[in-house]
Amino acid sequence: MKLITAEKLPVPGGHYSHGAMAGKLLFISGQLPFPTDAQEFPEGIEAQTLQAMANIEAVLQAAGASLSHLVSVQIYIVDVAYWPIVNLVYSTLMGAHRPARVIIPCGPLHYGALVEISAVAELA
Repeated sequence: MKLITAEKLPVPGGHYSHGAMAGKLLFISGQLPFPTDAQEFPEGIEAQTLQAMANIEAVLQAAGASLSHLVSVQIYIVDVAYWPIVNLVYSTLMGAHRPARVIIPCGPLHYGALVEISAVAELA
């Protein structure tokens, strides 16, 4: 296993890595919507989804990959009412690429985030 650190992201606060490579698979830890230069989340579900996806992309880039390498995405939201907005933001970012995905209403998230996203990518 090779651990991946995205220099653009804050150092993980818990006992985990930004990502872990196992063979050709990159497992990306859940990303909260922390901007790289701030200690607070952006306001609103749209901005938080954009930031969490940017953080996913930062881990992918650290491994030499991009969003097009994603094969599975897990999106956790605090309220099912956010589903349409999250789906719109996600589909806009992903374009024609359609990896397997789940959106899970889960109740409160750490630090009061509205969304957290984890993913799996396949690298060549």
